Amino acid sequence: MGNRRRAPERGRTKPAVIGGMIAVVVGGAGFGVYALYGGGAAADDSSSSSDAKPVKKGPLSATEVKSTATAFLTAWQSGDVTTAAAATNDTAAARTLLTGYGKEAYIKDVTLTAKKRSGDAVPFSVKGTVAYKGGLTKPLAYESELTVVRRAKDGKPLVDWHSKVVHPDLKDGDKLVTGEAGTPPVKALDRDGGELTTAKYPSLGTVLDGLREKFGKTAGGKAGIELRVIRAEAESKDAKGSGSDETPDKTLVELSKGTPGTVRTTLSPGLQATAEQQVAKKAKSSAVVIRPSTGEILAVANAGHGFNTAFQGSLAPGSTMKIITASLLIDKGLASTNKEHPCPKFSTYGGWKFQNDDKFEIKGGTFKASFARSCNTAFISQAKKLSDDDLTKQAQQVFGLGMDNWAIGVPTFDGSVPVQSQAQMAASLLGQGGVRMNPLNMASVVATAKTGTFHQPYLVAPTVDKRTLAKASRSLSSGTQAQLKELLQYTAAAGTAAEAMAGLGPDFGAKTGSAEVDGQKKPNGWFTAWKGDLAAAGVVQQGGHGGETAGPIVAALLKAGS
Repeated sequence: MGNRRRAPERGRTKPAVIGGMIAVVVGGAGFGVYALYGGGAAADDSSSSSDAKPVKKGPLSATEVKSTATAFLTAWQSGDVTTAAAATNDTAAARTLLTGYGKEAYIKDVTLTAKKRSGDAVPFSVKGTVAYKGGLTKPLAYESELTVVRRAKDGKPLVDWHSKVVHPDLKDGDKLVTGEAGTPPVKALDRDGGELTTAKYPSLGTVLDGLREKFGKTAGGKAGIELRVIRAEAESKDAKGSGSDETPDKTLVELSKGTPGTVRTTLSPGLQATAEQQVAKKAKSSAVVIRPSTGEILAVANAGHGFNTAFQGSLAPGSTMKIITASLLIDKGLASTNKEHPCPKFSTYGGWKFQNDDKFEIKGGTFKASFARSCNTAFISQAKKLSDDDLTKQAQQVFGLGMDNWAIGVPTFDGSVPVQSQAQMAASLLGQGGVRMNPLNMASVVATAKTGTFHQPYLVAPTVDKRTLAKASRSLSSGTQAQLKELLQYTAAAGTAAEAMAGLGPDFGAKTGSAEVDGQKKPNGWFTAWKGDLAAAGVVQQGGHGGETAGPIVAALLKAGS
């Protein structure tokens, strides 16, 4: 936002006490008692309409940010919901959530301590007590943040309202509720019967939440009393069906323990431990291991534990998508493993000029050589011979992707290959454009290439709840599968994946990928591979070339499982 003149900071003072109320403290500097008794953030504006001032515009001053934050936090702390809500730019939503904070969440004795502002943002800490019926109490403490914005119509500074202001785990529309948990706890077990905990496997936090949401009521447990985040989307679940991309409710404080039911998963304790170790070495990395012959998920791990990118990420997969595209070209007779295939420096389609990494070309080379070196133009050159929906159909009908019908036992994103035209269709052939995947999807893709038939990945056996697994409408033809396996084997042995896959052959195959993302200096690095009856995929966001970043992670997992 450019350079800004900052108002001088006042020295450290003790909080002021007026009428029994304590002024909020920010970064050690007293905000004062601005608007404690008035109408919100602008309570000191006593000018008459005849003396109306021009509407303020431009960046907020330090004083405006501090005074607005003080008004909001002080009113919230004192229980004055009306005044607190009036200090925001969404009075109705703020009043609803702040009212529920006391009446539905049963949070009492709230103390809010503001910290040093950062521009227009003011972080603050929250301490309180969850006090439920029957004398059940537990302390509550967490960190949050608010941002002050200027209202366009009158220039008034207000708190930019979002539910996460009240608690960082809330999305807009969610609410906090204390009571008997909607779902009993579950004791999740690995395939060998050992208990899965976040203390042992930090990546499994979201997975365990998902297992509870799905199986808590049917696994034989009894609910306890908890403070929980109740997702807005869950309230319409019955009407819209159990969508695969829902975020589970989340327990924040447990006031009394429930009796857990037991759910056995397909996770391998050894591979899960290795996956945790491997992603810890690379920031923003995620990985999945599955068994191609059955679809069983053996490991899932994310370097960041707040979101399950491995299962729910929606990222362009880059050149790993060429596995699907190659199968399409072979099916249509537009490419054959050992036949000569064009790989020029450039190829134009739909008004876009595509090129290869470092503008390389392969003169007189085969399709196998182009695939192994990840030649973009070898695929773009065939775009004019394809219909706009060919790639979408191949992804759905053969690889089981983009149908939003996977039922693995916890929430997932099942990939997306939308029908596109012109340059965007061509970009989709390279895993860019509108194509979106995650490591679970790409592990499944290479597994399908290995076996010839899509087996929907799953974390909990379908016999547990009698759910139906997704199926693809057709398998790869024997001829296409044989050629696709040869392409992947050659790439693992002598192509862009060779360094990472060294020593893992001969029953192996792999594909690398790099996906450009707007605003990132480095692309996301992808790698997917199989060895024997194991298939794995990984991504390192902003990592660079997949063979150098995600490749070692995937290779280590395949080695550990062999």
